[in-house]
Order: sequence, then C-alpha cells, then structure tokens
Amino acid sequence: MTSSSIRHVLRRGACCASAVVLAVFALPLHALNLTASGPDGQPLGLVMVTRLPLKPAVVDSSDHGYPASGRPQQALFETTRFTDLRGAVELPDAAGEFRLRLRKPGYKDRNIASGDLNKKVALQLVAETDPRALAEQRPSNAWTSTLVQGIPDPELRKQFLLHCGFCHQQGSAFLRRDRTPQEWSEAIQRMLRYGSRLSSQAQKELPALLSAHWKGVNANPTLVPRSTPWTAPLAQATLRELPLGDAFSQMHDLLLHSNGFVYVGDNLQDRLYEVNPETGAYTVYKVPPEPGDRLGGLLAGRLRDFPKHETYQGIHSLAESKKDGHIFLTPSYQRRLLEFDPQTKQFLAHAMDSGFYPHTVRIDAKDRVWFTLALSNQVAMYDRTTARFTNYDLPFRSFMERLTVKLTPFFFKLIGWGIPVTNWVKIDAVSTGVPLPYGIDITPDGTVWIARLHTDEIASIDPDSGQVTMIPTPLHAPRRLRSDRDGNLWIVMYNESALLRYEPALKKFTTFDLPVIPKGSDTPYSLNVDRTRHQVWVTGTNSDSVQRLDIASGEWQFFPLPRKATFTRDVEFGADGRVFLSSASFPSWHIEDAQPTLIQLQPGKP
Repeated sequence: MTSSSIRHVLRRGACCASAVVLAVFALPLHALNLTASGPDGQPLGLVMVTRLPLKPAVVDSSDHGYPASGRPQQALFETTRFTDLRGAVELPDAAGEFRLRLRKPGYKDRNIASGDLNKKVALQLVAETDPRALAEQRPSNAWTSTLVQGIPDPELRKQFLLHCGFCHQQGSAFLRRDRTPQEWSEAIQRMLRYGSRLSSQAQKELPALLSAHWKGVNANPTLVPRSTPWTAPLAQATLRELPLGDAFSQMHDLLLHSNGFVYVGDNLQDRLYEVNPETGAYTVYKVPPEPGDRLGGLLAGRLRDFPKHETYQGIHSLAESKKDGHIFLTPSYQRRLLEFDPQTKQFLAHAMDSGFYPHTVRIDAKDRVWFTLALSNQVAMYDRTTARFTNYDLPFRSFMERLTVKLTPFFFKLIGWGIPVTNWVKIDAVSTGVPLPYGIDITPDGTVWIARLHTDEIASIDPDSGQVTMIPTPLHAPRRLRSDRDGNLWIVMYNESALLRYEPALKKFTTFDLPVIPKGSDTPYSLNVDRTRHQVWVTGTNSDSVQRLDIASGEWQFFPLPRKATFTRDVEFGADGRVFLSSASFPSWHIEDAQPTLIQLQPGKP
C-alpha cells in the first residue's frame, strides 16, 4: 500500500463534522474569535476547534521520500483549542490559508475553509444520530472495552491487550473490521515475528473469538459504550501539532533538550529530527549505518514484509548528558550505543560485545549512561570516563528461561531465514524466555530502577555494589517507570489501565486507576513526572489522550488529543509547563490522516 493510497482510504472513511452554530466575529491577520452554539441556539462548550493549514508544508523529499540529512525544513503548526462554557474560543494569529475542523462527541465533524470565514458567519449544524457514526467517534478504548464479552476469560483478555497492543491500538478502525479466523491467525503470526509473545494456547483460541466478537459489534455498534467525557478545564488548554515524517515513519521517543530543541527518533527510518518547537523549523539527521550493517540490523527478518523502511539501527530511546549536552540513543537492532553531538551534528557509535536489544536509556548524576537490554535480560552501564560497558544480569525464573534467552540471537537468525520459530517453540502465558527488562529511571539517591514487563516485577541496582534486588508488583505488566522528586517510583501497568506508586522507604505500593471511561479500558505505555509541579503525566495510549495526576491532591485531568488513533510512547516537559508527546503508532498509517506528529500541550492552570 502506497502513502497516497493510505491517505485516500483514510479520507474516504473519515466522517464529516460537528453539530453547532459557529459565529465568526473578526479575522484580522487570520486571528479567530469564535462562538459555538447548539441547534437550540444555546452556547455549546467544549467543542474541539482545530486550525490546520489548507495545504501541507512543502518539504524536501529527495532522500527516499524524506528531507536530505542536514537540510533545514519548515513545517506548519496545527492548533487546537476548546470552546469555554459560553461557547467562545480564541485561536492565535497565523499566516496563510487554513481550514477549521470542529469536533465534539455526539455531533458531526465539520471542515470549513478560511475562504468561507471572511465575514461574520453563522453555521447551523446538526447532532449526530446514526448509531454507527456515534460509535466511530469513540476512541479505541471504548471499542476494546467490549472484549469483556468477546474474550470472557480476564487473563486471556489481558494477555491479548499486552501482546497484541504494544505496536498500535487494537480498537482502531484498521483493527476492529470484520476478519475471518484465518485472517486473524495470519495477522497474529505476523505480530509474533514483530516481537509479540502471545502464548501458543492463545494463538489457537483468539482467532475465532476475535472474528466472532468484532463481527457482532460491527453489526450492532450500540454495544460500544460512551467514552471519557470532556470537562471544563479543557477550555484553558492549547495543543499544537507539527507533522513529521510520513505513513511509514515511527516517531518512537523524544527528548526536550536543554538547547530548546526537541529531538524525535524515527525508529523505522533511522532519522533523528531536531525541531524548534517555537517556530516549527526542523532538520533531519540520518543515522549512518556502520560498515557491515544489514538492513534490519540483527533482526533482519523482522520487517521483511513492511512496505518501506531504512532500519539499520532502530532508534528507540534518547537521553541528554548534563555534562556536555550530548544525546545518547539506543539502537535496538544493534549491539551498540549511539552518541550524537548537537553542535557538530556528528554520530558516534560505541560497540558492545554482548547484550541484545538496547531499549530505554537514562543518564545518572555521574554522567554514566544506563539502559535496558530487553532481550538478553540485562541492564547495561556505559562509563563515559573509561569508555567501558558493564552489564548487570537480572535473575532468570528457570533454567529453560536462561537457555531461551541465550538462544535469542539464533532464533532471530532463523526468522531472518524465513523459518517460523513459533511453530516449534512453545510460548507459555508468562512469556518464559523473554522476561523483558523495559523501562528504567534513576532516583535522586542514585539508585537505578527497572521495570521488567513480562515478569510483573521492578528491580533496583545499587551502582556501588552492583547488587540487584527484584520486587514483585501487585498488578500485571509494568512497562515504563519514573521517579518523583521524593524518590518514589511511578509505574504504568500496561494491561491493567492503572498506575502504581512504589515508595522504597516504606516498601509500599499504591494503585491509581486511570480516569478513563469505560473504567479499566486504557493501556498506558509510558509516563513522566514533572518534578517541579509534582505531577504525573500518563500516555493514554488506547484512548487518544494524555492524563495528568496531581500528586498532592490526587486529582486527575484528562486531555483528549486531536487525531484519532494517536498512540503515544513518551512524555517530556518544558520549563513553562508545556507537555511534549509524539504520535508513534506502528504502522503510522493507522493514525488519522496517516500523519505522525510532534504534539505540544499547554494545559493552562491546574
């Protein structure tokens, strides 16, 4: 499927727009002051109003469809605000022709070109009444919540969400369509090659269950419940999106650097985007492969049927050295650590002689670079002073797990040769052989903490003694974790729709359910802690949102994001309180308009 055909499919299936009367009062320099009303003439609050350029930015595409490395580009912002309870909203000035998209649950979307807004205009719109259209407005979590009926075994359902939802949403328009059991079985086999650890038993049970379930829901869309309501504080928020890459990109993680730029890694195209979040100017730097690197790296067979990729390294996670501002990147498809100098724009590769799948990276106060090695059950530390690596082995659950981990590189070679390993390697429900150390962070006292996804544990490493301590979590699937200013850990529990706080001093866990409706329906991939404001921000990966927990008060705020199927994996903060995310679905053609973006949210007053 080409990029243009993907966009055609998405636009053909998109719904058209929102049940309000819109009054446009003044448009000097394209500034917009709007008032929205319902069909009854009364003010309509919490209408999502998005201002988009009428034509996309013209950017260089000379390097396999992407800008040439080092050549400056200029992107165009898309701005979103919400009407207040008086139905009023103001959008900032912007040059050029544009269109407005109005969106509110229960109403039809509407796109309005700027040429129709050259004077005071009132637009009468109608409420959405079609049950199918109403269901299609709702985010993925509303759809996947219906799996309670389709997959009645709660452990099987959680296994499905964990192992079949880490690349993209399961309830999006691409995934909830009718498929035969055979088509589901083929899709599952493809996902297994991408890295899913769905158990052998689930591989047998799920195709028929999923086929029957989505056929029933699509025939009766009233089964899809209402989703999380939008609330009054949204009127203070402003969102700006900057389109980056294309339908074949994966903007996996990001970093807000002390130099003011945001750096975003394209995991599928080996490109690092350096973005000015104030102006929208950006430059792409292509990560050069090392001599002898193969397309696909050490996992060459993984993406053999993906339509377009230039993955030799596989940029995954980013961290900044406070000493000199250098950026360290984990290339998940290689045995190395990458270093990027933002001043010279040069990459440096630090080769490793062991370990497999460099994953999430953090840097401690002594300028040591720590990162998880997800598929070799290790944590690595690179000491910049001595230029040496130290690997810390995490305990295995059994001899079979130890053996399987050691054979992992061989298994990937078999996959690269087209040999279906899953046909003769049994996978159990607890993912024996792939314990998967995942997220990592460092508390203020210097202790290194790790979340091990498939074993329901967190771990600590004492950097001085090297002692490793494993701690079971009371919920399943700890994915990424972060420390707050008090040294407490906050952990997203991926298939539990929950957040855990762990207090090391008290050895105590506390559970916080995410503020989504239906309850328990989200799959939070990541989080970060704004230590200055004492807030936790969680990616609503299955609900097209980002969610904020105020630690002191325990109050949540839910922020819907403008694009459907926005799968987010990382969060960063600006000194002014801005929140940065990137839409990182794999594949990106699942995202509305097939366009990944860098997102910045100014939440307004807490």
